[in-house]
Amino acid sequence: MAERILQDIAEQKKRLEIAQINKNTEEKAGAYYNLGIAYFSLEDFHRAIEYLKQYLSIAEEVGNTAGCAYKKLGFAYLLQGDSRRAIEYHNQDLRIAKQVGDRAGEGCAYGNLGVAYHSLKEFQRAIEYHNQHLSIAKEVGNRACEGKAYGNLGHAYHSLKEFQRAIEYHNQDLIIAKEVGDRAGEGCVYGNLGLAYHSLKEFQRAIEYHNQHLSIAKEVGNRACQGKAYANLGCAYLSLKEFHRAIEYNNEYLIIAKKVGHKRGQCEGYINLGNIYYLLGQYERAIEYTNKCLIIAKEDGYRVWEGDAYSNLGEIHRRLNEFPRAMECHKKNLNIAKEVGDRKRKGRAYFHIGLVHESLGDVPQAMENYKQCISNAEETDDSFGQGRANCGLGRCYRKLHDLKEAIECYKQHLSISEEIGDRMAEACAHDGLGHSFLESHSLNEALEHFRCYVKICDTIRANSISEDQLKIGFCRHHQCAYTHLWQILVMLQRNDEALYAAERGRAQALLDDLKVTYGLTSLSPGSIESEEEVTYISKNTAVLTVFLSLGLKIVNMWVLRKEGDPIFRQAGLEIGDAHKDSFALLLDTALKKMRAGVGIRCENRSMDQLSDDPTSTTRDDDQTSQPSQGTTDCLQPLYNAVIGPIEDLLDGDELIVVPDRALSKAPWAALSETLRIRTVPSLTSLKVITDSPIEYHCKSGALLVGDPCLKKITDERGNPIYDPLKYARMEVEMIGEILKSQTLTGEVATKEATLQRIASVALVHIAAHGRKETGEIVLAPHPRWGSKTPTEEDYILKMSDIQAVKLRARLVVLSCCHSGQGPVSSEGVVGMARAFLFAGARSVLASLWAIDDEATMLFMKSFYQQLASGESASVALQRATKCLRDSHDYSAPKYWAPFVLMGDDVKIELEKESLSKS
Repeated sequence: MAERILQDIAEQKKRLEIAQINKNTEEKAGAYYNLGIAYFSLEDFHRAIEYLKQYLSIAEEVGNTAGCAYKKLGFAYLLQGDSRRAIEYHNQDLRIAKQVGDRAGEGCAYGNLGVAYHSLKEFQRAIEYHNQHLSIAKEVGNRACEGKAYGNLGHAYHSLKEFQRAIEYHNQDLIIAKEVGDRAGEGCVYGNLGLAYHSLKEFQRAIEYHNQHLSIAKEVGNRACQGKAYANLGCAYLSLKEFHRAIEYNNEYLIIAKKVGHKRGQCEGYINLGNIYYLLGQYERAIEYTNKCLIIAKEDGYRVWEGDAYSNLGEIHRRLNEFPRAMECHKKNLNIAKEVGDRKRKGRAYFHIGLVHESLGDVPQAMENYKQCISNAEETDDSFGQGRANCGLGRCYRKLHDLKEAIECYKQHLSISEEIGDRMAEACAHDGLGHSFLESHSLNEALEHFRCYVKICDTIRANSISEDQLKIGFCRHHQCAYTHLWQILVMLQRNDEALYAAERGRAQALLDDLKVTYGLTSLSPGSIESEEEVTYISKNTAVLTVFLSLGLKIVNMWVLRKEGDPIFRQAGLEIGDAHKDSFALLLDTALKKMRAGVGIRCENRSMDQLSDDPTSTTRDDDQTSQPSQGTTDCLQPLYNAVIGPIEDLLDGDELIVVPDRALSKAPWAALSETLRIRTVPSLTSLKVITDSPIEYHCKSGALLVGDPCLKKITDERGNPIYDPLKYARMEVEMIGEILKSQTLTGEVATKEATLQRIASVALVHIAAHGRKETGEIVLAPHPRWGSKTPTEEDYILKMSDIQAVKLRARLVVLSCCHSGQGPVSSEGVVGMARAFLFAGARSVLASLWAIDDEATMLFMKSFYQQLASGESASVALQRATKCLRDSHDYSAPKYWAPFVLMGDDVKIELEKESLSKS
């Protein structure tokens, strides 16, 4: 189509050239008009306006009424974002229609004026014009125009947030579209209904309508409508937090927009993708896509899209602490808003400028901008803008210690958020109120607001976010609310309630996923974090369990035992001065001493990076080597803070710990020789795992992977990055003999073969290199690669790979460096060990740091000998630890202390070649 238009433009330019030579005014007028319409079709509105104005300048001279030119000029200015100029030209079109007695044309002009006033957010005035259009359409019997008027009224009531009334008008439009056989129009109505249901937060129903729109658009071959349907589907899936599908649909929209030369569609597609990557925290990609929108908007004069791009870029740069660039972008958006007369945009620009001033510490100027935003929001009925500006003012008043004014602002924000149904804004308002009351020492009021905050967060997390990593990010962002909740309850000496609140904030994303894994989808959000459930765990556990929550230098602990209520105790950490996270500082210092000196061969090897012992190798791609030193004495302060205060309650040799933050990386074996300590991410995750159906986990079969062949994984010079692990091979072969099971070693120990078998066995044991930061496991690439260099996707076993399968393993042993590592949050350690629990493993043994190849083989030999004798995993771990601790060569903590057991305790029954619960 674009080619035909370009051909027509070439012909019209020749026509114009001839007409100018011949001084044929009528021919010139026709050429100008046709060129204007052609450029309009190409969405080149600057040139369209230029040629249509030249046509108008001579239209009266040749006796033309020029109504169509006025209408097209109105549309061109409207699409450029200049609604005021658009109204001027539509009024001219209306004048001519009345003058020549064209009732149908008069009705259309009223409709076009309604659309222009709609763009100015003057919705009631828009409705007046659309009703005049509807009345004339009925009068002249034009059913198509009648349907169009109904559709425009639906849009207007949608903007007024009267969504049910909007749906009524769209259904009237649908009836007419079906009656007149307008399939394309019918599809568009389905799209409008989808948007209405989207605004009602009925996203699945919205998706159904958008899919109907898409189906009809494909049927009639309307590529532009296909693109719009894809864009709307992208928005719906974005609201459901299904980001991958949102990206997929917006990419489909972009493909079509490019094919049909739809520049505004390209702007929308790019800016939507920029928004998604912004929400994912991928700011560089967000900037890349937003800049693509900006380039097109500038080239083609789309001032509104240009403003949107500047606004989004400003917010990204603010997030990156690039405040001068952020301010520049937001001021450009403000200037565009003033230029096109968009008061709502102007108000929101003031809000973002206020955020930048607040980030820079200029509180008075930030307050001034927030007040300007509120003023504009009140004038334009922008409830959302008014609400968040009040939230900004509340923060500023808190910074000025004017808590009374802060509370009033937050209450305004809360009232508006409840009115418009913005649940996340409600949560933010409760957060602000909670902090304000806490700072004014009104603990009970603060408590109620934090309760409301966490209730909203629980609902959003469980019902609106489907992807694990996004849930983790969401939980991390809102974790402070759960922390404030239990801390206030401790201040009020309501210690049992504090435990329930602290538990409620632990491993939430993991718990949601475990409920799905074990078929507990009927449980409502928060239902198994309730007081009754924690009490049930306390009454029905045979093992003493301690739940830990950290302050700066204080550890709060609740001890759960079968007899009696939970016991609450506190202990201090006796080290140095106050620190932001004293426990993290202690562990970091202690672990450096404990793990020092483990021999390492790194990826890009050089003589000064190799271990002093050329035969010593770790299952690691780390690059650090230090002299051997240190003992468990460095952990004595941690023992005094965590184990010492509950020594009088220990009635056996087993303890379950629910660690908090930094303590998720504590080497528990090094804290006590007599206690068998295992960890769980939360009390309720333990309950879900231990209460899983008996038939869920496999009772036979083992997957034993060791010493994958990594010769094909090379650096830029073709040198192998990883060393062979001969003791890892000996380790799995030894286990294979004990279990009478085959092993995967060398070239057959591939990622592909591992994933094919991992879901159908009771035991998984992997002895391989592990990455330092993530614990990801390095396996062999498939032999089909031949001489080609494989990509990481072909040999790195990632968390996402494990989470994508349903494990039935009772025991997973990750005999790899750093397999218990990863970022620390309320989820615990977000790494490979958690991924295996997520996927359905009942118990996971992992390492906290780089492990020595030979020492680990000896450790695992002892571990499996104990399992073979009928002992549980925790007993086998304790005795294997003692075996190395008592040895001559491997008594240093660096060799035996990194191993931690997570989840349930299991036994292996060799006679039946199966595993069972301890």
